[in-house]
Amino acid sequence: MDAVVIGATGLLGRWLVLELLEQNRAVAAIVRGRETELRDWVRAHGADPTRLTMVRGEITEPGLGLTAADDETLGDVRDVFNTAAVYRFGLDRETARKANVDGALHVLDWAATRPRLRRLIHVSGYRVGLDPAPAYPIPAAELDALYRARGAYDASKTEADAAVRVAAARQGVPLTVVNPSTVIGHSGTGEAGQYIGLAELVQNLWAGRLPALAGTSRTFVPVVPVDYFARLTAAIPEHDPKPGGLHWILDDATPDLPELVRLLAEHLGVRAPRRLVPLPIVRRLPRAVSRVEPETLTFLTEDRYDTGSADKVAAAAGLTRPPVRAALRHWADRLVADRFGAAESPLPGGFHEVAGARTYLAGERTAPRYVLLHGLPLDGEAWAGMIGELAAPALVPDLPGLGRSGVPTATEAEWLAELLTPLQTRPVIVAHSAAAAPALRFAAAHPDRVDRLILVSPYFLQRPAPRFLRVPALATPLLSRSSPERLTTALLGAPSPHPAIESAHAHLRRPGVARRTARRLALAHRPAERASLRHLLAAAPVPVRLIVGELDPLVGDTGDVPVSTVAGAGHHLLITHPEAVAAGLDPA
Repeated sequence: MDAVVIGATGLLGRWLVLELLEQNRAVAAIVRGRETELRDWVRAHGADPTRLTMVRGEITEPGLGLTAADDETLGDVRDVFNTAAVYRFGLDRETARKANVDGALHVLDWAATRPRLRRLIHVSGYRVGLDPAPAYPIPAAELDALYRARGAYDASKTEADAAVRVAAARQGVPLTVVNPSTVIGHSGTGEAGQYIGLAELVQNLWAGRLPALAGTSRTFVPVVPVDYFARLTAAIPEHDPKPGGLHWILDDATPDLPELVRLLAEHLGVRAPRRLVPLPIVRRLPRAVSRVEPETLTFLTEDRYDTGSADKVAAAAGLTRPPVRAALRHWADRLVADRFGAAESPLPGGFHEVAGARTYLAGERTAPRYVLLHGLPLDGEAWAGMIGELAAPALVPDLPGLGRSGVPTATEAEWLAELLTPLQTRPVIVAHSAAAAPALRFAAAHPDRVDRLILVSPYFLQRPAPRFLRVPALATPLLSRSSPERLTTALLGAPSPHPAIESAHAHLRRPGVARRTARRLALAHRPAERASLRHLLAAAPVPVRLIVGELDPLVGDTGDVPVSTVAGAGHHLLITHPEAVAAGLDPA
């Protein structure tokens, strides 16, 4: 083996494994489990998993708990990368020390026995290691004070940093320490897979639960995209010839925290907090009020960090930092797409300005065969089951003011016209339920830009919803307060969990979404609106096909418009019968 990565299934470890494999290095990953998951992830990201060897180990045990055979297999390793740590707030001191301090020393002791060792790279933290000559062991009273003041996670990382540096000097181990700041997602795709720390702040911002920010106008929480961290860390053995370095890997162009939050709020189409609350006051507030994890408050400082040595390594390796503001936007997109870890989106997307509304778009942006428009009270995730059934690419937006999209400043028809302006194709527009209205109006105004319309469960030709759902004052609290089970039962007829309904439920709890959904429900059931849509259907200048569920039949006259009926399906057949709906888009 050429390189060993310890902690390879974590955020930093797996991206580092990917980078080393892309450099055609033979990599061993010492893991406690999840081998198949890591191998599949590496393959999905385009690397060759045959160059990756999985070895079972445990950092909390001397010798990393390796068998004699595995230890021999790793005997010729040149570079050891230790990314293993327990990154979690609220840890007890014993648990944190066992993994982050004892584990780091076990890795160092094991690396010291490798006869061809070129470098041990220890991943520390950006707020530790500032003492150029640390002492270890740390006196008991000083250590107690450290854990009281900083919390178990941050204190254990500080203790580990001192322990590893002192032990490496004593044993003659060629050590380099990297000190990454808050690691965000991939600079291009936003993918991270970690949802604590700054990600929790973004989640509160997105959910409308961030009325104020802790800290000052100069509070600095620097970030680094995970792919840049991996590239720079992997480059150290070749491009940092002398061990002993301490490299702070962060982007000093990161906006100060209030500006960073304003940047993300504007991108996501939500309101940014305007007030700053001094840290001493926040520390006195109950967590239920502040919505701040107490241990994270120690990271809210105005300190800046010297990145000079890391920049030299980057320059020697020909690396440039990706634009931090763009990376933050991509990361926020992915956090929202994955619902902050609740469920990985099958079709990750991002936010774009469309007719004055911050609009969430997924799929093919410029040359789709299909444009899929969801109904109420859903979002674009309602089409997830159908995406894999389509033989051509699709554009999947969240309608303005619904799901993840922001409040519109134009009509839905105007919004749809601007959404489709960049398209280089004449798509098939597939509209479910209430989305039939903007779809019909767009086709009537722009027949040359539409191949045909597929209306799935067109509400204006079906039985009206119950009367209470047509009164916004009654429907709004029902939509915003319903449990996922109750909402699933109402929409699908059974309480079994379904990702599309869970996604809709999560967004209905965001400020204003339930109210806007209720208003659309009321508008959709006005007699004049339904009559207008029947007229547009009869005079449609493009081919139209209707797809409905057997259990939710049409009650209006469809004239010569062809109708496909899906056996056993109800109103939301795009969720319950995606294969049948997909088959109806291009009938023989």
